[in-house]
Amino acid sequence: MTAFITLLFVMDPLGNVPIFLSVLKNVDPARRQRVLARELVIALVVLLLFLWGGAALLDLLGLRQESVSIAGAIILFLIAIRMIFPSPYGLMGDTPEGEPFIVPLAIPMVAGPSALAIAMLLVTTNPDRMMDWTLALIGAWAASAVCLMSAPLLLRVLGNRGLVAVERLMGMVLVMIAVQMFFEGVEGFLHLRG
Repeated sequence: MTAFITLLFVMDPLGNVPIFLSVLKNVDPARRQRVLARELVIALVVLLLFLWGGAALLDLLGLRQESVSIAGAIILFLIAIRMIFPSPYGLMGDTPEGEPFIVPLAIPMVAGPSALAIAMLLVTTNPDRMMDWTLALIGAWAASAVCLMSAPLLLRVLGNRGLVAVERLMGMVLVMIAVQMFFEGVEGFLHLRG
């Protein structure tokens, strides 16, 4: 359950609603849902690849679990700070005209660096629970997909201020999760040295 909640917060579906609406505003309204569904499926495939192949990638690169934990915590902390104190220029800056493909919606908005790092961290900490991690990842992705597919409705219900408030609240929770991940990484590193 903790993995599901952490992944859901990191994917930040409510915080991504205004970004998705902004990126998709120039797409033909008849195609918006199909484009969004395609981007969400691409994000799920990337997340599953990192979940199932993350340990092999770490071995190939010669990285330890503690490195992933500390790096993931730093990235998660930076994203959380950006959620709490958003930039006036937006999260992604200017996007190219036309229909988005993979960037920025699938990667990094849904399958961002934090989600990928957490997926790899889950596997390296407890590789015997792959089915649990897969279900948590798919569950968090599905909850994000439902939220993002209903983005126009959420915008009408919560309004811009409501979405900003929810995003900042999620950012505060992510800061705490990032600090805990950092401490666990440092503690693991110190146990190796001690």
